[in-house]
Amino acid sequence: MATDYDAPRKSEDDSESIEALKERVPDKLSGTTGDEDSDNPSSFDLPGADLSDLELDVVVLPAQQDEFTCMSCFLVKHRSQLDHEGADGPICKECAA
Repeated sequence: MATDYDAPRKSEDDSESIEALKERVPDKLSGTTGDEDSDNPSSFDLPGADLSDLELDVVVLPAQQDEFTCMSCFLVKHRSQLDHEGADGPICKECAA
């Protein structure tokens, strides 16, 4: 027997009213914010915001003995990603493909 997969499926869940569905979905136009937004209202940044007064603490580690820097993409990769040593230096498998 062939099955028509494009035909709409009928089940008991399809009989739920539109009002019941509206009750389960939060109203996005109500203007209320979620719990995560009320805890940290400053978490929303506009694109192009001035961040020049912000200080970042970044720890930079030197290259490890089992790592190399690809001379094509300039990413630090593990030695298992080494494809070959080119004239300019090591090349990773992604750049060699």
